[in-house]
Amino acid sequence: MIAVENTLISDDILNVKFLCDIEKCHGACCVEGDAGAPLEEEEIALIEDAIDEIKPFMVPDGIEMIEKNGAFDYDIYGHFVTPLVHDRECAFVYFENDIARCAIEKAYQEGKIPFAKPISCNLYPIRISGYNTLEALNYHEWPICHDALKCGKKNNVPLYIFLKDALVRKYGKGWYDKLVETIGKDNNV
Repeated sequence: MIAVENTLISDDILNVKFLCDIEKCHGACCVEGDAGAPLEEEEIALIEDAIDEIKPFMVPDGIEMIEKNGAFDYDIYGHFVTPLVHDRECAFVYFENDIARCAIEKAYQEGKIPFAKPISCNLYPIRISGYNTLEALNYHEWPICHDALKCGKKNNVPLYIFLKDALVRKYGKGWYDKLVETIGKDNNV
């Protein structure tokens, strides 16, 4: 583990080679699993305020789910998550050439809303756990990302580099620079 400010970073995040290969996985992380994507409390209000701009990019079942149950749900631990359609896919998913994509991200890319997809989606396969004043960043290994591991290894891309933009979005550039500096010290780079 490496400590940077109020975070503990798993060695896997430094050592695992990872590069999404969406053409092979087809965005499976948006349609597989037993709960929706984790949401920060602030993200719920952002999604609720922008739902009319997001809906045009959603599929009918997702819209129906949101209109019936709201823009968030709870997982078995009581944490905020995106709702699931058919107990499987995220309510905010849409499909483009058989690839699952995010309607929230699409609305952002089209300039309709001021925020991108939930940070947990942006950071995946890193998952964050909170412990009092600390956050622990861990690599979530899932068979659906097998091709991303192969691609990352082939291209020699460590997970923390693949997710640089997402990590900077969550913690800031100064935090990321400290992470890279700490890794360099630990590896005598």
